[in-house]
Amino acid sequence: MHETQQATIQRQTLDVKQAAALIGVSTTSIYQLCREQKIPHIRVRARILFHRTVLEEWLRSGGVTA
Repeated sequence: MHETQQATIQRQTLDVKQAAALIGVSTTSIYQLCREQKIPHIRVRARILFHRTVLEEWLRSGGVTA
């Protein structure tokens, strides 16, 4: 893959630090929201990941989990 192609591809998953930056809160807040099942996330072994489009939709809905 060429450098220009790599730059235009947007990652579909975010880690805790990236999710915190997107939402505008601390990583501590993200961990707390995950513990309380108040934010949509997935766990892959020890990592917590967020699907970008799901997280953006969650934000648009006012941060309410279904």
